[in-house]
Amino acid sequence: MTATPSTPSADLFCRVIDNYGDIGVCLRLARQLTRHHGWRIRLWLDAPEALAKLEPTAAFQNGVGQLDGIELVHWSQTPPALAPLDICIEAFACDPPADYLAQLDPQRHLWLNLEYLSAEDWVTGCHLLPSLQANGVPKYFFFPGFLPGTGGLLREPGLLAARDSWQADKTQATGLLQSLWLAAEALAHWQTPGSRLINLFCYPHAPLAALTQALAQSPRPTLLLVPEGVAPSLAAGRTGNLHIARHAFVRQEAFDRLLWSADLNLIRGEDSLVRAIWAGRPLLWHIYPQTDDAHLEKLQAWLGCGSLAPAVQAAFAGWNRAASSNTVPAGPSPASSQPVISWPALLDAPAWQDWQKQARHDSDQLARQADLGQQLVSFCLEKLAAR
Repeated sequence: MTATPSTPSADLFCRVIDNYGDIGVCLRLARQLTRHHGWRIRLWLDAPEALAKLEPTAAFQNGVGQLDGIELVHWSQTPPALAPLDICIEAFACDPPADYLAQLDPQRHLWLNLEYLSAEDWVTGCHLLPSLQANGVPKYFFFPGFLPGTGGLLREPGLLAARDSWQADKTQATGLLQSLWLAAEALAHWQTPGSRLINLFCYPHAPLAALTQALAQSPRPTLLLVPEGVAPSLAAGRTGNLHIARHAFVRQEAFDRLLWSADLNLIRGEDSLVRAIWAGRPLLWHIYPQTDDAHLEKLQAWLGCGSLAPAVQAAFAGWNRAASSNTVPAGPSPASSQPVISWPALLDAPAWQDWQKQARHDSDQLARQADLGQQLVSFCLEKLAAR
């Protein structure tokens, strides 16, 4: 599609800092702008191997490539000399190449910094504020968020209808699990009447012992799905009524469907959080620990946006009980300082039914807001039209 004033083009810059979260967000945004808004997108990334983990079909030759209509550029130490497209979107203040920025023209180009996701109140006051840069081009701060007055959350058109259709037919989840090449014993365990499915995607310091012990002792069978490289201390196989199954990383669409299929999603990272919210199922977010417990303030701000019961909110505190550090804790903190999750109380009726209703309610409420892609497109078109 040829770029016109109504269908602009954009360079989207991504540095892969936190495993797959950065590239995950950027790939979803690039796809949405390309598929649903007709934009020409050039995705710059510094770690093609991270993209290849999510999309094995992504390939580069001489530093460039293609994926689903998206142009790919390997952002190496000597980035290619490409003229800027209409819009420069830098994800998470990643600082595009100096030679590229020097070519930006305040009369022709628009520059956005796609910020990190936050539910804190101050975000609404900073969303869409400009900051004049050394090259004379203002950089606008675009904040994703949960509150009115922010940029909203990434959500593709038709996503929730597809989710509802998927969740209404359990045979689709069965087919998905079969595609993961799980052991026959694991599939049989999940197909036991009354069984539940839990996804586990956490940081290494998650308090797993209490979780696995409770699930093993529960009268209800549980299949716990764990991606490769996550929670290496957990061995695949069955203990009591818990069966742990390992699986390879999956593409983004399959990841969404895994979240839709599960009864409970234990997730980490911003991209996974948003996708778990759209699943409309109970979740616990393992937020990356920061110095001085700044991550817990962010967590509390997010919890304040929803309707979760106090016991569930306490479970979030227990799941994020690591010591204050921006590195993985070397060992457990004193038992007296650690909130303890009562897994049986959370996962049994009536608390479980209440949690299910609250999760779906909060998902539906957030879906009333305009999605991030649409808000970003509207803002860019308005700014470009005013020139």
